[in-house]
Amino acid sequence: MARKKDFPTAEELRGLSDEELVATLARTRKEHMQSRFKHALAQLERTSQLKAMRRQVARVATVLAERRAGSGGGAGQQ
Repeated sequence: MARKKDFPTAEELRGLSDEELVATLARTRKEHMQSRFKHALAQLERTSQLKAMRRQVARVATVLAERRAGSGGGAGQQ
């Protein structure tokens, strides 16, 4: 279970700036795409990496969405 620390947690992501989050999202999406290509060519050794990367992309996108919703003026919120 030592591989659990490959990606930052949601709490660690919340400590980053918006620019760092956008850069992290772009980098993680690029790595995920490259891993998908390797998987298609049977060159990926750890196929569980695909699931972990997909979840990391979702994690970063969620933190970004939380920030945008919190600073967006609160349409529909009281």
